[in-house]
Amino acid sequence: MQKLAYQNKLDKGFNVTDVSMEFCLLHGELAEAYESFSRQRGNVGEELADVAIYLMGLSQMLDVDLEAEIAKKIARNESRKYQKDGKTIRYTEVK
Repeated sequence: MQKLAYQNKLDKGFNVTDVSMEFCLLHGELAEAYESFSRQRGNVGEELADVAIYLMGLSQMLDVDLEAEIAKKIARNESRKYQKDGKTIRYTEVK
């Protein structure tokens, strides 16, 4: 999917070189998703899909295997011990 998102950017003539701009655009898409959720307008699922597509395109621009990174992060999070302290959630690494 990451390669497809990037190829679509190429095919449509979207930015594939300005990484800073892509981070800003990704931020904008996330804001749109939140607005859709908070105002219960539109389709939050479609907005989240836009976020994912921007994230996958950016990952491809940076030569990051996002699927592999997500799998590693999930495994790392599973090994952490979490403790809720009021509104703060702290964690410690478990070896």
